[in-house]
Amino acid sequence: MLTEERQQYILNTIRFKGIIKIKDICSETNCSESTARRDLQQLEEQGELLRVHGGAKYMNSLQEEPAMNDKVSRNVNAKDHIAQQAVANIQVDDVIYLDAGTSTLAMIHHLNPSYNLRVVTNGVVHASALADMGIQTYLLGGNLKGTTKAVSGPEAVKSLEEYRFNKVFLGINGVHPNSGSQRPDPDEAVVKKTAILQSEEAYLSDNT
Repeated sequence: MLTEERQQYILNTIRFKGIIKIKDICSETNCSESTARRDLQQLEEQGELLRVHGGAKYMNSLQEEPAMNDKVSRNVNAKDHIAQQAVANIQVDDVIYLDAGTSTLAMIHHLNPSYNLRVVTNGVVHASALADMGIQTYLLGGNLKGTTKAVSGPEAVKSLEEYRFNKVFLGINGVHPNSGSQRPDPDEAVVKKTAILQSEEAYLSDNT
């Protein structure tokens, strides 16, 4: 296995589990212990993980999710490019769900108000921006998380179950090849899962 492939395996695993052991790296990638340690050292130097005894931890698993204000300024060009591609899938009279997050927030100014859209969202900032554009907007009720300005909890899930969407657009923190999207907040994860179940199509955005 090439170095790049081995290190990508390490990153995929650690983002999913939050931790990885050297012995597992060796058995899964058929490499020596010294090679596994060298990979972990390189990835730590890149800021991807933190080495611990016998393995490593994922850096983001040690921290709270960044506040929306901190994330808005990250990867602006990439988010705008993703937003344009996502909006291209929207058709006239669509009923869509916009998940809270800065990547989905970037979609809003690309929406066409003349499309007669109905948009449901759990993002307070999103709802305000949509309303300012004159787009028919529905904000879910529930518990409001201060950092992400996202509504979640049982009330939000119950509200979502009353809708049927043509498309949902979700923000995520990472994608694991086997388990799918990852999210640090369990309540927000349930909201995302419910939205997907209520929709004909689902689109995932980047991890910031």
